[in-house]
Amino acid sequence: MDDLFARFVGLLAGSLDEHGRSGTDLAARLYLSRSHLDRLVTAAAGESPARFRRRVLLERAAYRLRTSETGILDAAVEAGYSSHEAFTRAFQRAYGASPSRWRDDTRGIFLDTPNGVHFHPPGGLRLPARDSGGTMSFVTDLVEHHVALLRQMLTSAQALPDEVLDAPIELTVEGIDTDPTLRSLLSRLVGQLDMWTAAMRSDAYDFAVERHETVESMRRRLDSAGDAFSRYVRDVDEHGRYDETFVDATGDRPYVFTAGGMIAHVLTYAAHRRTLVTGALASAGIDVDDDPLTWFAPA
Repeated sequence: MDDLFARFVGLLAGSLDEHGRSGTDLAARLYLSRSHLDRLVTAAAGESPARFRRRVLLERAAYRLRTSETGILDAAVEAGYSSHEAFTRAFQRAYGASPSRWRDDTRGIFLDTPNGVHFHPPGGLRLPARDSGGTMSFVTDLVEHHVALLRQMLTSAQALPDEVLDAPIELTVEGIDTDPTLRSLLSRLVGQLDMWTAAMRSDAYDFAVERHETVESMRRRLDSAGDAFSRYVRDVDEHGRYDETFVDATGDRPYVFTAGGMIAHVLTYAAHRRTLVTGALASAGIDVDDDPLTWFAPA
């Protein structure tokens, strides 16, 4: 049901201006009969497909009237009404104000609906977030995206010769890495996870492992450190322990950090290094999709 409703909303978003299409046409594009589509969407959305579409178009018209010089007749036609009068009556019923008075109104454009789907300026739809009772949170998913992407990068890099892995990367940010190469950045990305996991155990981390490390060694370390780091973040998130504080006394002087600060630190610096790695791999003819939009795409 959720999948069908999401497909219906996506199809609706792309056909708001196709006023000549009937509900039967819309149902056919979803491989359903009109009556079947009406029943399923009404059950999922609390309003029929036709009512759903009319409401969204009125919300869009309300936005246009409030934010542009669009004339009322033009707004009526854009909303699928055949006359100024019909549009004005529908708008008045929905918003309690005529289109001409609405331009100076300060209320929001969203009309009451049980499904929470509304027009999203300038030209799309916005679906509400899913039930927050799911097993995966945003922060946990960000970390798991990072670990999965790093694993993909290592797999891609394993086929590259040493001269590519060790070629200097010219674009650098002072204070983050010195003389970075594809090899050193990948090793540091794995090392981040390994280092902080060790710090939480109060174990020392040997940076020597990152000196001219083989890709196979990085993959072995990631299998251990990546999984351990992800498990820790999931546990912190599930129990709300972001203010959990550690005192790392394995170095020259004690270092104090919180779980939340450490996770944010890892993701912040990882984003910079991953961007450089993605560019270096692209220069070597290997495309890696590191865009979180793909990872967080609607199910």
